[in-house]
This record gives sequence, structure tokens and C-alpha cells, in this order.
Amino acid sequence: MTPVWLQAWWQVFGEGWQLYIREVRDGDTVIGIAPLMIRENAACFIGGTDVCDYQDFIVAPGMEKEISTVLLDDLKSNGIKQLELKHVRPDSVVYSRMVDIARERDRSVECTAEEVSVEMGLPGAWEEYLERLSSKQRHEVKRKLRRLTEAGEINYKWADNITTVPGFMDLFFRMFTESRADKAEFLTEQREAFFRNIVDKMSAAGLLKLGVLELDGREMASIICFDYNNTVYLYNSGYDPEYNYLSVGLLSKVFCIQKSIEAGREKFDFLKGAEIYKYHLGGQEIPLYKCEIRIK
Repeated sequence: MTPVWLQAWWQVFGEGWQLYIREVRDGDTVIGIAPLMIRENAACFIGGTDVCDYQDFIVAPGMEKEISTVLLDDLKSNGIKQLELKHVRPDSVVYSRMVDIARERDRSVECTAEEVSVEMGLPGAWEEYLERLSSKQRHEVKRKLRRLTEAGEINYKWADNITTVPGFMDLFFRMFTESRADKAEFLTEQREAFFRNIVDKMSAAGLLKLGVLELDGREMASIICFDYNNTVYLYNSGYDPEYNYLSVGLLSKVFCIQKSIEAGREKFDFLKGAEIYKYHLGGQEIPLYKCEIRIK
């Protein structure tokens, strides 16, 4: 929901939409922002579910009711008939407050669980994290790490600026498309442009983390994360299938978690998707909803 993220998305995917950004003030104080776009009398978040995991309105604490009321009135006065919001978390302003307020105002509301996100709190030390895993998964992580270190000299580059890892994006796209057929199909020219755009912008904003796992100087896996508000968000990753026998895809995430703990971060967010490795590494499931509000 940061301006830099929304700008990156809009620059690549915004054609055919009209911006509908609403700022709500109490005197000179901004108490809410609704980053919306509209098409055919329907409004939705700026962004798409293919590259944005979950979204929400930006609201000052305690002002949820006021913002929801003002926004619903504003949409109606401007001829917007439908508010289509996805995906939102249970603790979002949309799901926890706005839908109830809309129902109180006799609006038609439908919320449906469509996806899941997976996240976990981080302890203060790596060994404490390992102890939190089930005995089976703790054994598996240690076994895989041991086998990897026995294969040669291991190095995990952890960088916060794209310029410090020359050629990273080309390396990432090669691994991204080679690691899984569905990822290769996903990576259209337009989505590749977005990935490059968002990495550049988040790097400039100081919110980027890049990981590259190497064995004897050879790159085996790569990872893109975002570091914001004491949370590391695992956005996407890829690996060289030649090293699949060393579980480098999984271990690139393990090293990422370790680096996040060492940096003192409080939460690790695997983001949208129910891939089994997320649960094996300690993640807990969070439902994501599609909420539709009919504006009368």
C-alpha cells in the first residue's frame, strides 16, 4: 500500500483504468487514504491479485468508522455502483470494520474466502526458531543444511540494494522460469517489466532485500524480499534445477529466515499461496477474502 508500490503497478498495468484516490482529512490532518481505480462504474484497489498479495485502505487508528462512512457516501455521489476489494486479511479495515458499516447502512455485502497467506512471528535467536519447528521438520532442516555444507563452500549473499548484485534480475528470471513450469507461464513480458520496476523502486526506497545462495561460487538459488515495518515479506524466488537434489529452493528461504532473525525482525510473511514448504518452515495460515459491496 506504499505509494512507491502503487506507482510501480500503475506504470505497468494502469492502462484502461481511471485513478480514484481519495484522501480524507480532519482539518489539516490526513486520517485516511483510499487508493482505488475505477472502470465501468466499479471501483477496486490499485493493483492486481497476480502480483499483489493483499491490500487495504490506509486509516488512522480509531477512524475506521468515519473513513468507511465518508468513502461509501463519496462512491455513491460519484455514480460508483460496486466496490470490489480483493484480497483482504481478517484484520484489515475492509473486513474488520467497513463491511459491517456497509451492512448497517443497508448495503449488499458479500465476503468470500478465496486464498490464504502464510506468516509467522520470529524469535530473537536462530536456535529458538529451530526449536519451534516440529521435531520432524527441525530434523529435516538440519539434515538438508548439513548435506549442503558437505557439498562445498556455501555463501549466502544478502543485499539491500540492487546495484550491489550486478545482473541479479537476469539471474532471477532465469531461475524463476527454470524452476517451475507454472512460473515460466506466469512470467509474461508485462509482469517481467513490473518485477524490474518494483525491484528498482523498492531498492531506491530502502525496502529491498535480495538473497543469492552460492555453492563454490556458483549461483544456485535467488530470492526477492521486502523489508518493511519489522516484517520481511518473501515476494518471489527461483532456483537452478541442476541443484534440486540439494534442496536449494527450500534452503534459500531458510537462510532468508535466518538473516531476518539476525536483523531483529519480528515477523516473516511468506505471502499468498498454500505451498507446503511454508507450513514446514513454521508458517501459520491466514485467510484472504474477496469483499464486494453494492453501492446503492
